[in-house]
Amino acid sequence: MTDYLTTPQGRRIAYNRSAGQGPGLVFLGGFKSDMGGTKALHLEAWAQAQNRAFLRFDYSGHGESSGDFLDGCIGDWFADALAAITMLTIGPQVLVGSSMGGWISLLVARTIPERVAGFIGIAPAPDFTEDSMWDRFTEAQQHELSTKGFVAKPSDYSPEPYILTRKLIEDGRNHLVLRSPLTLPFPVRILQGTADTDVPSSVALRLLEHVKSPDAQLLLVKDADHRFSTPVCLDLMTRTVAETTL
Repeated sequence: MTDYLTTPQGRRIAYNRSAGQGPGLVFLGGFKSDMGGTKALHLEAWAQAQNRAFLRFDYSGHGESSGDFLDGCIGDWFADALAAITMLTIGPQVLVGSSMGGWISLLVARTIPERVAGFIGIAPAPDFTEDSMWDRFTEAQQHELSTKGFVAKPSDYSPEPYILTRKLIEDGRNHLVLRSPLTLPFPVRILQGTADTDVPSSVALRLLEHVKSPDAQLLLVKDADHRFSTPVCLDLMTRTVAETTL
């Protein structure tokens, strides 16, 4: 059953929480995704079968949470995640972040490392607003963003284009994680498909090389795409969670 949390910023965040043993698991979804996605539900079912505490939630402007997506930015969604984790979980948590959720997870881990028992990034996309959006815009698109406040980009996941706002890009620059040291004092696993055209393998490799961790690994899955939701990929996700948190 969906419950709601009011964050310190006054946003109403939808979540589903399952009781169980620790360390708990928290699933953090991607850009314009919601907590009802295939990976979140698969991990929830696995966690319940293993009697593991589990939390999934929608960022503001996503899914069942309050707010308009176009008003949001990385800082807002990071604050939502931080509130959900600190207010709805107890003890160390394993953060399982998909795409943008990987970036949000890294921000959480950098802020409250004592509450993090592990990080599993599924095609994680740290700093994507700068590296995959702004840097790939044409001069005309950069000018349009600066003057109009937004630019429209075609999407492979929706018939409607993504509207990318100046707020999203400018705020993202305040939350970059690949430009300064990033210490993650717990197991780190990065799961990446070689056929991912949204977040290429080079991003995963860059993240692996950048983090300082006593136990960091990158696992590549041949021909897997950005969704990373085939039975093989889902099984790898749960096996990685199990092996990382024994």
